[in-house]
Amino acid sequence: MSDAGTFGQRWLIEAEVMPRQGVNDPQGEAVLSGLRALEFGATKRVRIGKLIRVEVVAESEADAVGQGTRMCEKLLANPVIEEFVVSAARIG
Repeated sequence: MSDAGTFGQRWLIEAEVMPRQGVNDPQGEAVLSGLRALEFGATKRVRIGKLIRVEVVAESEADAVGQGTRMCEKLLANPVIEEFVVSAARIG
């Protein structure tokens, strides 16, 4: 697996990080309250997360997703309170 260098292809990793089910989401609750105040009464739930995009060099899609997963486990997500989904798309 390459972390960098001239071997492999360029990939765009997307990591969608969201609060785990059952974890308090104060931002989501604030947005829900605001939407209801703006007369979007049909809104039942809001969860706020983050989308992180990282460009890497990898030998395959599986390698790129593996790199993204390790990034999330080590830095990009807090595995105690957040869950994540990683995908990768080849660039160029």
